[in-house]
Amino acid sequence: METNPPDAAHCAVRLRGAVTRLSRRLRPTPANGGVSVAKLSVVGLLYRAGALTPTEIAQREGVKLQSLTRLLAELEAQGWLLRHADAADGRRSLISLTRLGAKRLARAVRAGEASLAQVIADSLSAPERALLLQACTLIDGIAQALDEAAMPSAEPAR
Repeated sequence: METNPPDAAHCAVRLRGAVTRLSRRLRPTPANGGVSVAKLSVVGLLYRAGALTPTEIAQREGVKLQSLTRLLAELEAQGWLLRHADAADGRRSLISLTRLGAKRLARAVRAGEASLAQVIADSLSAPERALLLQACTLIDGIAQALDEAAMPSAEPAR
């Protein structure tokens, strides 16, 4: 008996729903001692990218600079971030992650991963965990393809 392969649109709907639901459940909340999603997103960006101007952070986060100003001030006051003059252009300021901010980020990531690992260990068999790892590889490939599709194409060489 032959079965039809799953429809790509149906797969997209199911994947988006599953990823969204899981992402929501994994978010730390200030109520349970975590940092807000918005703050964690900015801190994670600075961890990956290094020092950036507030404008660059706003562009990469897809928010208006005015919306980001208060969040950056709070993170700076809490010791996560450091603001300093740009050596190349003293009129601009650069925001970077402090050592304390990097430690706090690592702690938050480890706590989230430990919680997720416990649920996986409790609810999935060894073959299911192997299948989950295969699915992660596929999801990484989809994310890479989406990243590449979003990049502006380079001008052809003349």
